[in-house]
Amino acid sequence: MAKFGPKRQGPRSDIPAKLGRTHRQEHLNLTTTHNGHHRPPPRPPRRPYPPSLIPTHPKHPLRLGPGLRHVPPSSILPTVAGQLIVNPHKTSMWIESNGGRYTPSPSDLVIGRVLRSAADLYYVSLSPYTPPASLPHLAFESATKKTRPQLAPGALVYARVSLANRHMDPELECVSPSTGKADGLGPLTGGMVFDVSPGFARRLLLARSRDEGGVEVLELLGAEGVAFETAVGRNGRVWVGSESVKAVVVVGRALKETDEGRLGGEEQRRLVKRLVREMR
Repeated sequence: MAKFGPKRQGPRSDIPAKLGRTHRQEHLNLTTTHNGHHRPPPRPPRRPYPPSLIPTHPKHPLRLGPGLRHVPPSSILPTVAGQLIVNPHKTSMWIESNGGRYTPSPSDLVIGRVLRSAADLYYVSLSPYTPPASLPHLAFESATKKTRPQLAPGALVYARVSLANRHMDPELECVSPSTGKADGLGPLTGGMVFDVSPGFARRLLLARSRDEGGVEVLELLGAEGVAFETAVGRNGRVWVGSESVKAVVVVGRALKETDEGRLGGEEQRRLVKRLVREMR
């Protein structure tokens, strides 16, 4: 938590409607199985990245982010389309995807909405496209059966993904496994949540979002005297809290317009000046 001062295509029109079955099959480049079913040609295999693009360090292991998969012994393959981002200082790399769907990955910071409570865990929604994640009742700082947070359906939580793979539903935690402290995680009260693209959320989460991600709108708003705090979820949600409702709305508008308009540095500065002037 930070504080500041596919369209569906129709049938091919270039294929004559009266072509026979065999001719249409050849025109569409389909193959026929032994039972008469049609299937498209196989997709070309994804090529691994050359070693020159993979960061290395004598002491630190390579960290793979979303969109990449390790194929033993040393191949790194993309799993989604997008831009390859490499951070040699942290020996990490990931795919910055323009897709609108979030795929949970371990260690991701996310903002979830509680759906319901079970005997010993909460079911939490991360996005409309992912199965509900589980958040144990005791996965909070100093939580016991008597002192654990009582979260009603609709409550917001800032959590970390502790487990995520294709065979199991995601699991969350609101406490650091190494220190036992919340470190800013836990229930979010008040404020508002704004939806942004997952790619924009990742840029906001960078340690130096202004230099590395090209996002300076939050720092600019703080420099203008707008007091607020934020929590950014990798799943494309940003929580904004402030004592002023106007400040919350201005910050949310600034984030969404920067994301949707893909604004650069100068455009972000003009946007902030306009929004602050309208607020006052």
